[in-house]
Amino acid sequence: MAQINPSILSADFARLAEEAQAVEGADWLHVDVMDNHFVPNLTLGVPIVESLSRATSTPLDCHLMIEDADRWAPQYVEAGAGSVTFHVEAAAAPVRLAREIRAKGARASMALKPATPIEPYEDLLPELDMLLIMTVEPGFGGQSFLDIMLPKIRRTRELISRHGLELWLQVDGGVSESTIERCAEAGADVFVAGSAVYGAKDPAEAVRALRAKADGAIASAAWACGH
Repeated sequence: MAQINPSILSADFARLAEEAQAVEGADWLHVDVMDNHFVPNLTLGVPIVESLSRATSTPLDCHLMIEDADRWAPQYVEAGAGSVTFHVEAAAAPVRLAREIRAKGARASMALKPATPIEPYEDLLPELDMLLIMTVEPGFGGQSFLDIMLPKIRRTRELISRHGLELWLQVDGGVSESTIERCAEAGADVFVAGSAVYGAKDPAEAVRALRAKADGAIASAAWACGH
């Protein structure tokens, strides 16, 4: 079954509580944290995550596009995040960090930028609950989906299957009704969608439509047979 995680990066920041409630049928609410160092953009931090966790019943999926992830990631668990994603490019000790996130009670996730291959991190996969493959360069919402990431999604799904892991495979960047089926067919089962949800007239209906397309593609995908 597909999971749809609307990204509040595309929401109206002046109405975050309302925007969070507008997608309450979603599986998770994706919160992009940017520090203007790891990526060339600055968004929100721990205080906003704390406020959001009180304003919605939808669990928070925090994606940290920040330097010094080892230091900061645990604070997002304490702020109320149910899942915390750190970038492997920004983590000094990814295994230790994943274990710390899990020990604090959240799901541990690791993200890869488009140019970062999955193969060097194969041995880390059992330490994770989710792996995020960026399908745009991180930093800004509204970018076009990078088709060249589809083979990487397939290779990652093959590694997950080879090791017999219950590991979610998330994609983030340019996910829409026109791209979600390709991602699902390639092996993704968790989908971050920003403008495709918050740019729609009815965000909740957009979530349902995306989930239906993804579920249809997963049902007929070779990787999902017996999954």
